[in-house]
Amino acid sequence: MLLRPVALLLASALLAPLALADSAQSQSSGFVEDASWSILNRSVFDQRDYKHGGRNSAARNAYKPRNERNGKAEEWAYGLMGTFQSGYTQGLIGVGVDAHAYLGVQLDSGGGRAGKARLLGLDNDGQPKNEYSRGGAALKLRVSNTVLSYGEQRVKTPVFSSSDSRLLPETATGFFLTSNELDTLKLVAGHFNESTDRNASSHDQGFVVNYSNGRQGNSFDLAGMVWNPDAAFSGSLYTSRYEDSWNQHYLGSTLSHALDDRRSLSLDLNLYRTTDTGKALSGRIDNTTWSLLSRYNQGPHGFSLGWQQVDGNTPFDYVTRGAIFISNAVQMSDFNAPNEKSWQARYDLNMGAYGVPGLNLTALYVRGFDIDGTHVDPNGGYAYLGYGKGGKHWERDLEARYVVQSDKAKGTTFSLRHNVHRGNTAQAELDGDQIRLAVEWPISGGF
Repeated sequence: MLLRPVALLLASALLAPLALADSAQSQSSGFVEDASWSILNRSVFDQRDYKHGGRNSAARNAYKPRNERNGKAEEWAYGLMGTFQSGYTQGLIGVGVDAHAYLGVQLDSGGGRAGKARLLGLDNDGQPKNEYSRGGAALKLRVSNTVLSYGEQRVKTPVFSSSDSRLLPETATGFFLTSNELDTLKLVAGHFNESTDRNASSHDQGFVVNYSNGRQGNSFDLAGMVWNPDAAFSGSLYTSRYEDSWNQHYLGSTLSHALDDRRSLSLDLNLYRTTDTGKALSGRIDNTTWSLLSRYNQGPHGFSLGWQQVDGNTPFDYVTRGAIFISNAVQMSDFNAPNEKSWQARYDLNMGAYGVPGLNLTALYVRGFDIDGTHVDPNGGYAYLGYGKGGKHWERDLEARYVVQSDKAKGTTFSLRHNVHRGNTAQAELDGDQIRLAVEWPISGGF
């Protein structure tokens, strides 16, 4: 374990005596007085047509459950997410609670074609459930501007992050500490013993690992810092350990520069370094993966170009669904195969400049090539993926997103996506077409 959470919390009070007089905790109004609640209603229709079945990777398709091998997946579901966030009791150490309750309900499973879309929970026979639910809570303690929480919670870091990309959010159970004692520097640390997938109702399945089918480790530790000296620059550095599987380190930075009041440039760098550790439950890993994305904005128009590269004989892998910050990890593929190179071109248009405020349009294209997985550890967790040499693929994503700007429905969001992926037999992703329609209606308040 990388930290002793309670000791770190108390140490922050000793190391920041001047901050205590004018800190978040000193301004606390109370457990109830600062409490808030929110309810998010979400409806998602997801249809995926997998062309040629498992043509791209017979080995990977054979590993999947029976319900995921058919040619089409279609689901329509409703999700209800309730969240309560208390304030903190007054005093040197504030005490609070965060709690959540999630419900997913089947509206249509496409005549039994559910599975690959994974909006719904599945029963023991691999069939979609009519409904599934889960809930949890975390106790939180605050000293000055430092918060320690323990329990089931949502976390966002580049090495361990709770995804919310489908019907219900992912959660994790453990300790998480965030310290903002310095205005420009945030420190974080965490220790977790499980993560719960987006369509799961059980809390005892260990960790969600995206690519390896090796035996799971029992814990995940992380520590990191984020430096924001000004609005134009941000830098972050993280280290993490997935027990008996891998050590993973992350370096990221964003830089933006305004050319004038209508034009700006930005750069986004993400770099991961992963090596096996301990019992190496997923096999030999020696992987460096990085991406660089440049963006030019002019009025309502945004133009992006990016490059991503994997150096290593395994795919870039990660624990939890959201812990991948590389730029070419898009809707249907992460473009993270062994030794893969990929480039991205993207165009964004804000239709507010043309009289439709709240409407944004996006078109994106990614092409990956030079995949070579012929040197993957044959006894490791990635051999089943069946990578070959000379793998290549591409993806095209189109999206229209509209957010209601006023009246009672303010904040309601409508999004429509159409995604297409195609590849040859030396890479491990299925060919597929996706149509996804989502509607979100948030409600929030205080006490």
